[in-house]
Amino acid sequence: MKGSGPAAPAGREMALAKSQTAAVARVMQGVVAMRRQVEKELSATSGRAPTLEALGITNVTEVRERDPSAVMRAIEELFADAADSILRGQGLHFEVPNRTATNQLYVPELDRIVLKSKTSTRSFDSTAQVRKTAIMTRVMEMLHQVLRRNIHTTKRDLFYADVKLFRSQDESDAVLDDVACVIGCTRTSLHVVASEKGVVVGRVQFREDGDLIDCTRMGVGGKAIPPFIDKISDFRSDAEFILLVEKDAAFMRLAEDRFYNKYPCIIITAKGQPDVATRLFLRKCRDDLKLPVLGLVDADPYGLKILSVYMSGSKTMSYDSASLTTSDIKWLGVRPSDLDKYNIPEQCRLPMKASDIKYGKALLEEDFVRRNPKWYAELEAMLSSKVKAEIQALSSYGFQYLTETYLPRKLKERDWI
Repeated sequence: MKGSGPAAPAGREMALAKSQTAAVARVMQGVVAMRRQVEKELSATSGRAPTLEALGITNVTEVRERDPSAVMRAIEELFADAADSILRGQGLHFEVPNRTATNQLYVPELDRIVLKSKTSTRSFDSTAQVRKTAIMTRVMEMLHQVLRRNIHTTKRDLFYADVKLFRSQDESDAVLDDVACVIGCTRTSLHVVASEKGVVVGRVQFREDGDLIDCTRMGVGGKAIPPFIDKISDFRSDAEFILLVEKDAAFMRLAEDRFYNKYPCIIITAKGQPDVATRLFLRKCRDDLKLPVLGLVDADPYGLKILSVYMSGSKTMSYDSASLTTSDIKWLGVRPSDLDKYNIPEQCRLPMKASDIKYGKALLEEDFVRRNPKWYAELEAMLSSKVKAEIQALSSYGFQYLTETYLPRKLKERDWI
């Protein structure tokens, strides 16, 4: 009889643990089915989408990863051609792909934006273009130095290397994209990176330059996504999905509540507009682990636009959309229809500004929205109601409502589009 005292509580704990495990399994059924489908599809294509050539699409500018020696040779050839042009009396000039909105093409079969082949001449002889031509020449000179030493530098460091010429970092940043287009390489091939911005936490391990990183042991702050994606390898995970989060506040709530322990997932955020490193990391994580991606963003036009940048690419970097985009991201929430479904209080619903409505109407004309009727309907409903909401509106029911009620219900009901 003495042994029966402790045994009863232990038995109850085991029964409770089993019931909780069964409840979680019911919640995860839809996600598991989707993960198996994604794994099957990516395995069948080896993670590679059809090429533009295979689709019969020509006259586009698309870049690829190139090693430092190849990029250096390309820069040297550009300078040799420029010197030859000067000696022939034709002046210093470069042919640069036109990255304006009118030179973009949406490819529905790939669900991403690509850059068409139209170019413009950037000439030192033109008073309107002389500064930009000088900046481009100086940037290529500095890139050659970086590549020759086989080191990396940040965009900020590059700007400060000749701040008198560049005047603002926006100018040197824009020319970096131009140089990548002209050479035909990804921006990461130039060995110039942005400062760390994105963060990851959850059920994934990988090696970073040989060091083992365990993202279940990164506290509530998570692991900063390194700018050197080429140094990341050996992904391992038992996650069922990737949860892509717009905001840092929602990310911290998910991390502090260890949401990934109960519902096996990897949580990623770029803390707003996605940077290149986070986009590359998401793509590599999805491809290597063959996991579905669910997006959690604000119920406003800008949240939807952020999802589109991850999925279809940005117009400013459409030349590198092949490596920067992650196809078939599902919109989990927060969606306009959720406001009534989850009875979000009126005081937590925000009136849309005139700029919000204008931006939303422009999104209705975007190809990535028009090809998805459910996304289109949600955006139409938002514009009709003229109401938006942030993820934090869910906190009106409690600080842990997001992790304990909203997301589990979403997953259980397979409520993603």
